Amino acid sequence: MNFQHGPRLVKATRVKQVNYVDRGRRIFNMEIEELQRVSASLNGFFADAVELLKECLENKGKIVVVGIGKSGNIGHKIAATLNSTGSTSVVLNSQNALHGDLGILSDGDAVIALSYSGETAELLDLLPFIRRFDVKVIGITGKAESTLEQHSDATLLTEISREACPLNLAPTSSSTAMLVMGDALAMVLLESRGFTEEDFSKFHPGGSLGRALLTTVDDIMRSGDALAVIRPAHTVQDALTAMSRARSGACIVVAADGTMAGIFTHGDFARSFQENQAIGNLPVSKFMTTNPITLRSDSLAVEAITTIGTHRVDDIVVLDQNNHPVGLIDTQDFARLKLI
Repeated sequence: MNFQHGPRLVKATRVKQVNYVDRGRRIFNMEIEELQRVSASLNGFFADAVELLKECLENKGKIVVVGIGKSGNIGHKIAATLNSTGSTSVVLNSQNALHGDLGILSDGDAVIALSYSGETAELLDLLPFIRRFDVKVIGITGKAESTLEQHSDATLLTEISREACPLNLAPTSSSTAMLVMGDALAMVLLESRGFTEEDFSKFHPGGSLGRALLTTVDDIMRSGDALAVIRPAHTVQDALTAMSRARSGACIVVAADGTMAGIFTHGDFARSFQENQAIGNLPVSKFMTTNPITLRSDSLAVEAITTIGTHRVDDIVVLDQNNHPVGLIDTQDFARLKLI
């Protein structure tokens, strides 16, 4: 008599889960709407802030980030993003600043001060002492005409209409807006300074990102016995045999002069076989892709990762300086090589 309880409980749980999903999606949408509101409000002060930070760094200064509570947490993330993109940044602990930590500040630095209300007591107590240094202050706040705005050289407003919190109390939309504003500052600053992938690799030597930025395509491509190569006149069966021998999901079709004629993959075979099961003895040139995605052998591995993601392909043909195919990159190799 208890057999009916199981299905009923499962059904009730599913209904509740669907409700949770809807509520979660509503939170996403609320924060997206608030971000769009903040984005629309960007003005010339944002450009001023970027220029102030750029000038500071060009003069060998550093960026000092300060905030209290949730704003302080966001400040740590902003500082980490700035550092990872070559913009020297430190976090000033506002509670300890008046007891020695203010020594982290130097003339020529730039200060990013975060307070949604713009009236946070601990931060306002600190501002007069910060102003004793020859620094520029960039305020990120949700309140125009607040005390923080009045003491800032450039103010970035992150005003929202309401928090995503059902009670409209917990910092959610406001902290997200502040975080994205920091990201926007860091990324535009990166572009303005001409920061490159090679520069980025200097600050990320470890992990998959570091490996992808320090590794070239030539280091990871399949070549030699691991590379399947055939001629256009070879049959589909020859292509399958070559791929099986090389343990590869694709083979490169090379013309008589050594240039690339195309690429033939297991996917091409599967699609063609559905239309004609007798393709084994037909020339592979009838079924190959004649304009595959290619990269130069001296490209960075990170470019290969980006290219595969952008074009939604599984294989990239690698060419030398004479545009002759010398290797193949298979998306499955990225995980094996710990590049993703």
